[in-house]
Amino acid sequence: MTMATTTIRIDSATLPEHFDRNRMNSVAASIEAELKDAGIKAEASDLFSHLKIEVPTAQLAAASAVLADLQLI
Repeated sequence: MTMATTTIRIDSATLPEHFDRNRMNSVAASIEAELKDAGIKAEASDLFSHLKIEVPTAQLAAASAVLADLQLI
């Protein structure tokens, strides 16, 4: 049985000032680490114009809460 995933895309231009837009790989890694610290299995990556964050759909609400705390959504 395959686990359903949800992809969240965040436009790089909309990142809050406390994220370094010149180091998007680091931004993706820090977001992924924050989600994992919250017990969420996530993969975040830099795709030039946006960040792509993949989370299990069952953990979407929890992931959204973490991303809101980070001022990303």
